[in-house]
Amino acid sequence: MSLFPVHRESTLPDIGDLWSALTSGHFPPTTRGAHLLRVEDAVEDGHYVVRAEIPGIDPAEDVDVSVREHQLTIKAERTEQHEDKGRSEFSYGSFYRAVTLPPGADEEAVEASYAKGILTVSVPLHEPAEQIRKVEVKNAE
Repeated sequence: MSLFPVHRESTLPDIGDLWSALTSGHFPPTTRGAHLLRVEDAVEDGHYVVRAEIPGIDPAEDVDVSVREHQLTIKAERTEQHEDKGRSEFSYGSFYRAVTLPPGADEEAVEASYAKGILTVSVPLHEPAEQIRKVEVKNAE
């Protein structure tokens, strides 16, 4: 028998969410009360791939994926089904994550898919064009 109840009611964020935010440096800037999405990312076959764990949502209605100024943003909403059948430890509400895209990311060709509770966002990568600008040195005499 446990001395601590499993059910907890708190307005404080989940400690795992806080730790993830502190160690990754990704804080949701304008989404007060939003849960931080857990993600994994990798470069696979010339694509930057981000996977987000978002079970129990309708991808057509509850997810918004956008790209702006080299930032990939994923927002989701999971609404609670009110059934008084017992305890629930599921997280409901808004979920958010923004990641900076790597150099060479093709922001116009981003694709997203959802299967088995995992949102997968794939961004093609191209070799970044080396931009060298010649600077004229003027004689100051």
